[in-house]
Amino acid sequence: MSAPPRTPSGFTDSDLAALFAALEHCVLVHDARTKDILWANPAACAALGFTLEELRPLKAPHMSSHARPYGRAKGRAWLQRAVDEGSCTIEWCYRAKGGTDILSEARAVRVDLARGPVVMVQFRDIAEEKATRRDLFRTEGRLQAFLRSLDAGIVVLDGDGRVLFAGAAAGTLLGRGLDTVVGADFTGFLAPDSARLLRVALTSAAGGGVTDTRYRLAVPDGDGGPDRWFATRCQYIHIENDLCGTLLLFHDITALVRTEEEHRRDAQYLNHLARYNAMGDMAMAIAHEVSQPISAAHNFVAGVGGRLTDDPDPGHLRWGLENATRQLDRAALILRSLREYVVRLEESQQWADLDDIVTDCGYFVDVRARQQSVTVRWEHAAEELPVRCEKVLIGQVVMNLAFNAIEEMARSAGGQRTVVVTTRRRGGHAEVEVRDTGQGLPAQRAGRIFDGAFSSKGDGHGIGLALSHRIITRHGGEIEAGANEPRGAVFRFRLPLRRKGKPLHAPSDPQLPVSSASA
Repeated sequence: MSAPPRTPSGFTDSDLAALFAALEHCVLVHDARTKDILWANPAACAALGFTLEELRPLKAPHMSSHARPYGRAKGRAWLQRAVDEGSCTIEWCYRAKGGTDILSEARAVRVDLARGPVVMVQFRDIAEEKATRRDLFRTEGRLQAFLRSLDAGIVVLDGDGRVLFAGAAAGTLLGRGLDTVVGADFTGFLAPDSARLLRVALTSAAGGGVTDTRYRLAVPDGDGGPDRWFATRCQYIHIENDLCGTLLLFHDITALVRTEEEHRRDAQYLNHLARYNAMGDMAMAIAHEVSQPISAAHNFVAGVGGRLTDDPDPGHLRWGLENATRQLDRAALILRSLREYVVRLEESQQWADLDDIVTDCGYFVDVRARQQSVTVRWEHAAEELPVRCEKVLIGQVVMNLAFNAIEEMARSAGGQRTVVVTTRRRGGHAEVEVRDTGQGLPAQRAGRIFDGAFSSKGDGHGIGLALSHRIITRHGGEIEAGANEPRGAVFRFRLPLRRKGKPLHAPSDPQLPVSSASA
């Protein structure tokens, strides 16, 4: 018995049949003329759910989807094209025996056999692949829509700051065409100081850090327009086989920066106005206090001058001169106190004991109270009240509230004319409270006390209370007014206390930022 014939590769026909049957791709063989099914490999039989004997008599409508794109005429035309041209690939939806549709990529190839030409069709299920592709297209579409409507710009920079990628909004924010942004040095779009900051941020991002910074856009030469500012986040990204560099996500904050600048100017004006107001109050108090010892000293000196002729007794002259000196010393003490207060007008924010600030104000408050025949009772906290503040501004608030209470009590007829000033710790805040027993606050104006329009004085304008509100809220505190039972009014303000472990005196600490809670 002779051996089976072998192919030039050394395989027998049965070997090739075994290899062909082991293919995982589905294969159908059609007659080139009639398009009848001649053979199917096991993978095709398994996918379609038919045996080879069941497949052979089937026509295209029996094993194709009933949807219009997969009709019999189209299927025959596809196979015929493969016969005519050698090959043809389409998307075809087969129908399994159980009724399940199998969306496939089908490639028909003409093969000339000894028995005549046939069409070999290889197909594979692409339903999952198509679903994945649809998801990707949908996701890409959404991302593109988001990026187009996003106010923020997106760019990716290389280590030298050159733009590798730019989103659509980046060109709009930079005021340049997108084609001029890609490939450009991004630092060239920024002002010199901001360009230096970006180079530092690129170095930091390359080390894995995330940096949030503000950048100022360069103003073209001759352009007198206002500065534009961006808030930017820098982060290193590495997308395999795509992008590798520093991602910059930035948005325009020009309006915010301008608002902050206006707020700083407003705060400077507030400081000037508060200090000007403080000096006016102090001048009135000092004018009265200093006049008394100077007048007394003048009288003593005049008496000494008179006695030089009529009674030149050294003892009497010495007594007169000593009393005159004491009065002048008293006047000097008053002026020195004022000078020290004025020096503190230029102090910036620092840690201080709120009770010490109230004590420093006591002299001036007592002067005003004596002028109005009002008694001030001081109730000091038994513990430190460390707060971060500008001492002179907080002192001005204390004096403003105390002076208002004193003037209110001065209008009271008879009775006990007393103002009580209290300092205490309340939770995480230091509190100052000023109480009087005057007429109290009109109910109809309770909501306008700190808006600059309220005043209980006939010639008042309410600016003092408005300033007090601005000063306290600027320091991150609160100020309020209410009824003092059974009669009168009470004003309180609170400032945040120093956290535990932070030293009271820290001259190297930076100034506190201006709070955005101001009125």
